[in-house]
Amino acid sequence: MNAATQRPTFPFAALIGQTPLQQALLLAAIDPGLGGVLVSGPRGTAKSTAARALAELLPEGQLVNLPLGASEDRLIGTLDIETVLRDGSVRFSPGLLAKAHRGVLYVDEVNLLPDALVDALLDAAASGINTVERDGVSHSHDASFVLIGTMNPEEGELRPQLIDRFGLMVGLQNCFEPRVRQQIVKARLAFDLDPQGFRAGYTQQQETYVQRIHAARDALPQLDFDDAVHAHVSTLCIDAAVDGLRADLVMLRAARALAALEQAAAVTTGHVERVAESVLMHRRHDRETRAGDDAREHEAPRQAADDADAASSWQSSQDSAPGTAAGDSDWGYLPPQPAGVTQVKGVIPLNAKKR
Repeated sequence: MNAATQRPTFPFAALIGQTPLQQALLLAAIDPGLGGVLVSGPRGTAKSTAARALAELLPEGQLVNLPLGASEDRLIGTLDIETVLRDGSVRFSPGLLAKAHRGVLYVDEVNLLPDALVDALLDAAASGINTVERDGVSHSHDASFVLIGTMNPEEGELRPQLIDRFGLMVGLQNCFEPRVRQQIVKARLAFDLDPQGFRAGYTQQQETYVQRIHAARDALPQLDFDDAVHAHVSTLCIDAAVDGLRADLVMLRAARALAALEQAAAVTTGHVERVAESVLMHRRHDRETRAGDDAREHEAPRQAADDADAASSWQSSQDSAPGTAAGDSDWGYLPPQPAGVTQVKGVIPLNAKKR
């Protein structure tokens, strides 16, 4: 699709009531290694509109859509093994990951994708490299992109192992504030009526966003974290009872990206506070529930060991019982026990003769 026929994009600067989403998308654009943004919300909350708007701010302005029915080969690319065997050279056919390099890879209803595809997406998003391997032959290429996945919770959830690998998450809600709702509708109607005229009113703001993203990317390597920032991140993650250390790492990187976006001289605990919710939303656990789960996880092996010891002790006692040779006893066998016999009156023995 060429520029003349491409559908105009709603400006990122014109989004209304989407401040948390805008911040998360900008942070992912500054540091794609964060692992992408998962956007959860009902239909009609401008999830896809925001994704297209962000792509326009990036160097190549490329938005790549991953359809639900896409195969793994279409996503990561393919290797022509026959060419390798015949000529000794690797012939690689790029997939959508290569096409999305330096742009945005948008996955609508990511919760409905096969787990293998989601794994491949998240691996490339975090590393910035896509590797294709076939029959002992491999090929790697740069794949630095902003991953944006959207989902409607009513249609199912992602597995915890996958949702944790998204760097940031934003939850959108239906708008029930009349004034804000009216502003959103008015802006959309104005854009649909005259897209070019509407976009012209945001030209300067759009250019400012582009410049800030570029400047922030350049500033990232100069920003570091002091002990106070590390301590605050650890406290927040411990209080949220998160699994592992991924939340700590993502929170530090997100805080650094925010500091770079704002051209701050250093990363502060204030930056940490402002990114914490998007980092912890999909990783937070109830501490009491988690403590109970951990206790049960530790108790289960201990109980199994106790049961095994008890069974072993009982078996040893049976093996050493008088008249029983070691190793000859049957598991679960109970030796005969003497039992008393009581004569019951009024009962005629079976072998008694009738008179």
